[in-house]
Amino acid sequence: MTTTTDGFRARLGRFGVWLAPAPVLGVTPAAIEREQVARIEALGFGSVWVGEGAHGPKEIFAHLALLLAATDRLLVGSGIARVGNRTPAAMQAGAATLAEAFPDRLLLGLGVGITVNTGDPQAPAAPAAPEARAPSDASPVAVMRRYLDAMTAAADAGGLAAPFPRLLAALGPRMLALARDHADGAHPFSVPVAHTALAREILGPDKLLVPEQVILDEPDPTAARALARRHLAAGSSTSPYARNLRRLGYGDDDFAHGGSDRLIDDRFAHGDPAALARRLTEHLDAGADSVLIRVPAPTLNAAVDTLARLADALPDAPAASLPQHI
Repeated sequence: MTTTTDGFRARLGRFGVWLAPAPVLGVTPAAIEREQVARIEALGFGSVWVGEGAHGPKEIFAHLALLLAATDRLLVGSGIARVGNRTPAAMQAGAATLAEAFPDRLLLGLGVGITVNTGDPQAPAAPAAPEARAPSDASPVAVMRRYLDAMTAAADAGGLAAPFPRLLAALGPRMLALARDHADGAHPFSVPVAHTALAREILGPDKLLVPEQVILDEPDPTAARALARRHLAAGSSTSPYARNLRRLGYGDDDFAHGGSDRLIDDRFAHGDPAALARRLTEHLDAGADSVLIRVPAPTLNAAVDTLARLADALPDAPAASLPQHI
């Protein structure tokens, strides 16, 4: 089951925002989230996306409802809702409920999560429903294909018929092909511009492509690269994101010593607002429908302050911006 993407493509806008569920949003009171997401809408961004971890900190559909209710026209997406956290029927019902309550504003990003089949004791338990189970050695693509089929069956069995796009957290060619053939597009995470071009080639012209891009509001290249290396150090050089970078041609030398300048510069946008805007636009030129901006910051307010400084440098920037502090 897929839905039309044309209306969503037109209203996504060129740029959206990806907000980290942890640690920032996990400790941000709802009142501040409402205030800051309204600020993001007023700055002219087309969408806001939030994700969920294996164990919280916030349940994804309740979180999306909070953001939808706090804004008037902003599109809100899950980036991502983890398939291991709920059965396909529950995922379908939760998304359809929000899509009916907030017409044409919900995008459902789905992903298996990086703990699938890794032996991680913190990985979520397999969903209890039989239609959601998969063999323990099943690939993430097989897990997702089975899950999508079960969601479609749940929708066909009755209930709310409100449409919403399904986008997959797709990095490799097989998951991108699944996003093309059995979903409405892809929401790649932690990718350079070269991946956006590859993803568009595989998806074709009709599917949505909404990648994420980290920006570092630091004009000094040495300081920016040092900050980026601290972010890279928090992940594994053998994670799905690292494996994806290796598929794109980055080798052992690029991952040594915290990351080569080439890897850092391709993965992280840094510089003044004009330089950041150029990198974001490169994703659009490579085939993205909209680019989600992620700002590492200690608080949600600080992240939105950075977005406010960036907004006027973006192509088709809003005519006016809100003050940096509200």
